[in-house]
Amino acid sequence: MPTVYFVDADGNQFEATVDAGTNVMEAAVENFIDGIIGECGGVMSCATCHCYIPPEWQSKIPAPSEQEEDMIDMVLEPQDNSRLSCQIEITDELDGLVVHMPKTQF
Repeated sequence: MPTVYFVDADGNQFEATVDAGTNVMEAAVENFIDGIIGECGGVMSCATCHCYIPPEWQSKIPAPSEQEEDMIDMVLEPQDNSRLSCQIEITDELDGLVVHMPKTQF
């Protein structure tokens, strides 16, 4: 089972071990990790699962869709490495993935 490491805006790290096929937003919500809310449940209509993916992991996940990029345009403090965590499916190859969370989703 892959492990995902979540880092909040203060540098605190939390980990979640989840089944492959789970998305990053589900991993955070199911493991009670603050910082990723996922109000819409992962249907890409709220952007409250915004996160930052470090450069060393970006090539290991699919590029964002146009719809995801449009939603990212509406988040607070978007960066070049911004993603919606509901759109990142965890695979065995992503074991050890590091996800940074923004200061706020609102």
